[in-house]
Amino acid sequence: MIGTLIGLVNMLQNLEDPASIGPAMAVALLTTFYGAVLANVVFLPLSKKLEDRSEEEALYMQIMIEGVSSIQKGDHPTVVKEKLQAFLAPALREESS
Repeated sequence: MIGTLIGLVNMLQNLEDPASIGPAMAVALLTTFYGAVLANVVFLPLSKKLEDRSEEEALYMQIMIEGVSSIQKGDHPTVVKEKLQAFLAPALREESS
C-alpha cells in the first residue's frame, strides 16, 4: 500500500508533464500487484500456520495445567489419564492407550 501511495503521489505531482505520469502510474500498479501477491501467497498462509501452532500450544498448556492440578489434588492416576484423554480427539485416544 505504501508503494501504491508513493506512486500516486509522484503521478499527481507531475500532472503537467504527461510523460512522467506513465512511469509513476506503473510504480503504483506494480506495487499494488506485488502487495496482493505477497499477501495471498506468503503472508496469509504464514499467518494461518502461526495461528494453528498458537492454538495447539494453548491446548498443550491447558492439558499440562489440568494434569498438574489433578496430580496436586491427589487424583488416582487412572482418573488423571481419563481427564487428560478427554482433551484429545477420539481417534488419538486409541493411540495413546
